[in-house]
Amino acid sequence: MKKIYKLICACLILTVVSCNDAIEIEQPGRLGADNAFRSVLDLRGGLLGAYNFLDTTNEIGLTAALTDETFRGRDNGGQNSNAQNFNLNSGNAYVDNIWDSNYGAITFANTIIESAALIDRSEDPLEYDNILAQAYCIRAFGHFQILTYFSTDYTDDNALAGILLDAVVTDIFADVPRSSNGAFYALIESDLNTAAGLFNTSEGPTFMGPDFVTALKARMAAYRGQYSTADALAASLLSTYPIANQTQYTNMYDDADFTEVIFSLERAVGDSYDGQGTAGGGWAGSLFAFIDPTDGGGPFMEISRSTYNIMDGTTDVRLSRNVNLDESTIDPGYVTNDNFLNDDVLLVFKYPGSGGQPLMNDLKVFRSAEMLLIRAEAAADANDLDGAAAFIQELRSARFGAPQAAPFYASQTEAFGGILDERRLEFLFEGHRWVDLKRLGTRGDRSIDRDLKECAFLAGCTLPSTDYRFTLPIPLAEVTANAAIIQNPGY
Repeated sequence: MKKIYKLICACLILTVVSCNDAIEIEQPGRLGADNAFRSVLDLRGGLLGAYNFLDTTNEIGLTAALTDETFRGRDNGGQNSNAQNFNLNSGNAYVDNIWDSNYGAITFANTIIESAALIDRSEDPLEYDNILAQAYCIRAFGHFQILTYFSTDYTDDNALAGILLDAVVTDIFADVPRSSNGAFYALIESDLNTAAGLFNTSEGPTFMGPDFVTALKARMAAYRGQYSTADALAASLLSTYPIANQTQYTNMYDDADFTEVIFSLERAVGDSYDGQGTAGGGWAGSLFAFIDPTDGGGPFMEISRSTYNIMDGTTDVRLSRNVNLDESTIDPGYVTNDNFLNDDVLLVFKYPGSGGQPLMNDLKVFRSAEMLLIRAEAAADANDLDGAAAFIQELRSARFGAPQAAPFYASQTEAFGGILDERRLEFLFEGHRWVDLKRLGTRGDRSIDRDLKECAFLAGCTLPSTDYRFTLPIPLAEVTANAAIIQNPGY
């Protein structure tokens, strides 16, 4: 608990002071709801501060390095070597940052929620309600991310998640134990329902709104295996957010098209993430290259051969969007080339940059494609194999730019395997692969699938989805500071 509190204290003070320089803070490190915000305008500033903590680049980076999405690039100087070799421990930077960023956002949201009760709503009732709704959404999303990465089993309400924070921390020295998934789910559902009752407008895809509530509920229900609920929620969003065509899909990752974007985290020139540089820090593109996504841009992580080979030779727009085909050096004989590390350079192109800033793009959190594939999962779970195949066919037809044949699934295992195969391409470099294998790997008979040539340089080719490393360790700093914390198995 001390670690969580100390993490957000300085940032919270800076954010509040920037919102209103007249606010008096009696003692650094002790910022309660009664002196954090004093007007609706202050609440808006605090809301932006909470959004600023939300950052999925660590989830993207961890997933890309640990699974079968990437292999070390030509200019790699040791980056991600531990994760590539399945060496994951409580001191891992990705692990620490996932914990810190989400608890930072949760704590900001708690301060907004408690401060709002002390502010005159009549000052601007519509703005007041909308800000409060988004604060509840941020708190719900932060808790769901913690559960996703630190719980051993999403379907077990008794499994441990993280530390449940439903109020501003008052005792920074308290040793607080982890709460169960069931307690997390109850708070998340309550927060989302509260938010849904408060929203009066939508501020666009980079702010949480009513459709964010529906999308998070759909994802959470799918993760829990509650597929009838997940299917209905996903279907309701697909009536508003169609699947992008090839042009729209390409432009989406240039931040120029929002056809199927339900919610994304904005990254813009001049924001607090601008200039963060290498290995994330808000820039997804800098997880793969030092300078830009070109041959001379310092590629230190490239798309894995096993993933590239699936798309090679097809009209799938996901190939040209994820790989810089104009700048890559593609060696058809890489299998027998002893110098393939230098001769086979497959440049990541998912995040080329925008606004004149290379490697900086919005981070897509919810898209309609996910809702379509949730519907496919629901159909497979109900043993409607033709229905699952039809959803996959719909997505492939959009991505290939022409009608595609429906796949044939002879069993639920084949259907879930096919869904995982499609999710592997659809959400490449978006932080889903690790989670998908964890929750569906056994049902679909899938695991990490690396290229044999690349495996010769690594500690292993695969990792079964039942391996303990499909749950992250509680960060070392938290375990050290909080005697009540129980570490996850295997660490």
